[in-house]
This record gives sequence, C-alpha cells and structure tokens, in this order.
Amino acid sequence: MPGNGLWRTKSIEQSIADTDEPGTKLRKDLTAWDLTVFGVAVVIGAGIFTLTASTAGNIAGPSVSLSFVLAAIACALAALCYAEFASTVPVAGSAYTFSYATFGEFAAWIIGWDLVLEFAVGSAAVAKGWSAYLQTTLGLMGLDVKTEVGDGIKFDWGAVLLVAVLTTLLVVGTKLSSRVSAVITAIKVAVVLLVIVLGITYIKAENYSPFIPPAAEGGPAAHTGIEQSLFSLITGYSGSTYGVLGMLAAASIVFFAFIGFDVVATTAEETKNPQKAVPRGILGSLAIVTVLYVAVTLVITGMVPYTELATQPDGTRATLAKAFSDNGVDWAATVISVGALAGLTTVVMVLMLGQSRVLFAMSRDGLLPRKLAKTGSHGTPTRITIIIGVLVSVAAGFFPAGKLEEMVNVGTLFAFILVSAGVLVLRKTRPDLSRGFRVPLVPFVPILAILACLWLMLNLTALTWIRFLIWMALGVVVYFVYSRRNSVLGKTGQGKVEPEPVVKQGEEPGI
Repeated sequence: MPGNGLWRTKSIEQSIADTDEPGTKLRKDLTAWDLTVFGVAVVIGAGIFTLTASTAGNIAGPSVSLSFVLAAIACALAALCYAEFASTVPVAGSAYTFSYATFGEFAAWIIGWDLVLEFAVGSAAVAKGWSAYLQTTLGLMGLDVKTEVGDGIKFDWGAVLLVAVLTTLLVVGTKLSSRVSAVITAIKVAVVLLVIVLGITYIKAENYSPFIPPAAEGGPAAHTGIEQSLFSLITGYSGSTYGVLGMLAAASIVFFAFIGFDVVATTAEETKNPQKAVPRGILGSLAIVTVLYVAVTLVITGMVPYTELATQPDGTRATLAKAFSDNGVDWAATVISVGALAGLTTVVMVLMLGQSRVLFAMSRDGLLPRKLAKTGSHGTPTRITIIIGVLVSVAAGFFPAGKLEEMVNVGTLFAFILVSAGVLVLRKTRPDLSRGFRVPLVPFVPILAILACLWLMLNLTALTWIRFLIWMALGVVVYFVYSRRNSVLGKTGQGKVEPEPVVKQGEEPGI
C-alpha cells in the first residue's frame, strides 16, 4: 500500500534486489551449521558463567531453573517470528529490515538505533568481562598482571586487545570468523558439559528444599525509587526476594543470558539457503543453550545451599567456580575460568558481527552515509567493521560497564515486540509472499510473544527505562537532522508502493 513521509515502506522485492547491488554485495558463505554455531557462540557466555549462581542466591533460589525456562519460552516465541521474517526477507539488518517492510521508515530507524544500543553496549560490556577473566586466568598461572592500568583515568588494555583481534577477523571474512567461532565454542561447550557431569556427583537433595523459597520482604533484590522495577513503581508493590514473584523477576534478569540468538537473523543475506538455514540456525541454537542453562542451574543449586550464592556485602558476585571450590574441587575453578575466557571471546565477536550488519543495512538505505556500505575484497563491510571496532574499543577501554546490561535487555525486548507484531502485519498485507518458515498458530503465538516480552520489560528498573528513552530520543534527533533527508527511499521512491496482495478465490482481501 502507498506510504509517504515517516511511514513510507520499502518493498520486500526492493530489499531483496538491493542485495545484488554492485559494491555492497555480501558473500554467501554460511550454512545452517554455521548459523547454529554463531547462535550458540553468542548465547553461551557471561550469562551461564556468572548469572546462574548470583541470580539463584539473590532472587530465586533453586527455582532459578524455572526462571530460565520462562525466559527461554519468551525467547522461543519471538524466535519463531524471527525465523518467519528471516526466511521471507533474507536480507542483512534483522529487525531493522523487517520493520522497514512493515511499519515504515521511521519505525525501522528507531529499531535500528535500538539495535545499535543492544549490540554496541553488549560488545563493550562483555569485552570488559573478558578482560577481567583474562586477569584471573593469568593469576591462576602465577602471573600477577593487571589488565586495567592507570590512575584516575583507567585503561583496559585487555578489552582493547580482544576487540582489535576480533575486528581483524571480521574484516577478513565471515566464514573465517565462523570457523574460529566453532573451535572456541566447542571448548566452552565442553567446559559447560564438564560442569554438569562433574557437578552431578556433588548434588545434595536437601539443597533443593524448598525449591521455591518463601518470599522474604527486602533482601538482596530489594530496591527503592527509580532503582526498583517499573512494575513496582507503577503498582506500588515493593515486591519480594524469592517466592513466586522472585522467580518471575529473575526471568527478566536471566533473559540477558539468552541475548544474541537474534544475531543469526542479521546474517541471512550471507547464507546459502536462508529459507531453510536461518530458521534452523535460530531455533537450533536456542534449543541447545536452553537445555544447557537449565542443567547448569539444577547442578549449581544442588551443589550448595542457595543462600551461599548471594552477592557479598562488598559486591562480589558468586560464579560457577564458587560451587566447586565450596566442595573442595579447586582445580575446576581454573577450568571454568578458561571456559569463560573462551565463551566471552565468541560473544563479543558475534555481537560485533550483528552490529556491523545492522549498520550496513542502514547505510545501504541512506539512513547513514552510503559510503559506509561498501564491501571490501573479502566480501565484508570493511569500513563499518573498523568503525565499530574503534568505537567498541574506546567504550571498553575507558568506560566502566556499570548497569548497561539492563539497557541491552530493554533494547532487545523492544526489538522482539516489533518483530512479533510485524509477522501479524505482513501476514495481512502480503499473504502472497513465499515463506520458507511459517509461525504456527497465528495470531496467538505472536501475541503471546508480545505479552511475554512486555512482562519482562516491566520487571526492568525504572532507571533503565529512563536511560533507554534518552537514547531513543537522541535517535529521533539524528533521524530528522540527517536520515530522513538522505533516505534512498525518500529520494527515489523505490519500494514506496507495495504491489496489491494476491487474494485467492473465496478469501477476503487483507487490510
């Protein structure tokens, strides 16, 4: 249907045609296996090595395993929607590209700007976590080396070194990145399996009782003012630590551990058979990590009482290593540290990959400078990748990660909501499109995905929402100052008018 101004849409056909544009063409090297590896690589990282233990001790107790299941269900509902979109529109950009085809240019820009927040902040924060684990690993080897140096202004050379190496890998080629990722992912999955198999022998049944601890007002998870969840601020209910509500609140926190599977959708344009490979990559990687997460949480909370996993007064958070050291298995701490180092490496790499593909799509559409969309001799967006490497290096090298993880959560959930709603819109407006994968039980599955994501967003802090809204307001300014005037769609009208949908005999036309 016609679109103009803020709501002009770019047709599916034009988006696909743009993938063959000389000078901005990406190389199609990836298979379903590569995409599954990318998904597992980015999802198994900081979450499984740190979040499992501390969330159990602070908020949910042994029922944290159910929190992971709830978060996984919300992700799975959104993943089905991503799979349909990616198989229908196999173009770089993920939620940005999908939104351009359904809600229009302004909404596409907003979600693209939102994804910049998710991937860039996530890359910097995890790079700093990698640097901390590097220092720990070097210490276990007898080397007293600090990865963060300087007085006053501190410089994290470990994080910068990691980003520099990964930027080089991403410039050289996506296929090479996939191969390196596969090797490192195999290492960290092996470590996770070791944790599960070894940990089972130390499980004590009494540590599971009570599985859902009775609610305790206050406690480690209690906050006031804008530090409390938006749900608490709106309803006036202060919430509680543990109990059923604690388990539900924990699902919003451990959701961070699943972030990244949507990166698989950003590589659709570089996939040999995206109609089949992308859905398999998204759903396959999510299924694998869910099983591993739940298994790890059951093992850790069975090894030690959940109360011993609470964050210490000095701010020290419990990790997987604590459960083993408390049981006298000190050597496991070294293995887990090495596994975490490997795990965080691939997380940063795949987040940077996703970031580059989103900005590539936005640049090709003119919403960012078109020159950035040029691909190099290796078939990768070299300029964008280098710029991202520099920006992430600066953020990781000089700024503390702080509480930016929650900003990553709110940005990702917002993207999930738009993609889920987009499936409903595209089913109505373009029923004629060939879909390599179709979401079952439409409209119920997309609606459930939207409701699940909204609930998780409500459980994030009000301060996180304030920061998120400030970032989005900045994006609105950039759009009206630069992007709207330089939009390729706005200048040429390409894709501005959608073809009339094909209506089969006996059906009502879509609206």
